[in-house]
Amino acid sequence: MFRKMLVSLLLSLAFVGYSGMIKAETTRTALVTGANRGIGLELVRQLSARGYQVIGTARNPEEALELKETGALLVPLDVTDSSSVRAMAQQLEGKKIDLLINNAGIMGHSAKSFQETDFDKVITTYDVNSLGPMRVTQALLPNLLAGNGKTVVQISSTMGSIANNSGGYYGYRSSKSALNMLNKSLALELADLGITTIVLHPGWVQTRLGGANAAITTQESVAGMMQVIAGLDPQDNGRFLDYKGNELPW
Repeated sequence: MFRKMLVSLLLSLAFVGYSGMIKAETTRTALVTGANRGIGLELVRQLSARGYQVIGTARNPEEALELKETGALLVPLDVTDSSSVRAMAQQLEGKKIDLLINNAGIMGHSAKSFQETDFDKVITTYDVNSLGPMRVTQALLPNLLAGNGKTVVQISSTMGSIANNSGGYYGYRSSKSALNMLNKSLALELADLGITTIVLHPGWVQTRLGGANAAITTQESVAGMMQVIAGLDPQDNGRFLDYKGNELPW
């Protein structure tokens, strides 16, 4: 009787240990830039709820109190600073990343008329919105190749669509168009490595950038994007989608 109980206990412990190994092996890791507020913060929350191990970046980690409360690994990052990007990559060296969401972005210089546009200030908008995601993706390419998900999502905007352009906002619109073009080239180059990379419009969202009168909440936007991301496959590589999964015109 005692022997049967002992065998049963050992088998139970072995199963628990095996289950733990399976869980550890199947847990995926996501990194979200600009994760200290708005869409980025909600991405961290919903990814965590889906069982991801989440890494969130912020320019000033000491001020990212809500991000700290999520339990995500907090990494300092300024996407416009090459040394900051290298430091992030060094900190994460050897860590597998399955999903990279380049969310950090700014409205930047958003004068509505051409005459009011200050193109020296537009450069900063490009540096954050267009080049920032490319710096981060390049630096984390070894991590993505080591992961299982091999997915990159660039948070863009329908305002980057040339076909949908209703005028004005030269800096913001063109910075998102540039991001879309950069991502398309990236998608073509990385396809043979098994990486799927898309641009995704989150909708007009009630954030500091979108304003209080925007159409949807961060929760609604991110819930939609999570569905889109979960359904991605290699055939989606290079696409321009919105948070409902609709194709957007270039």
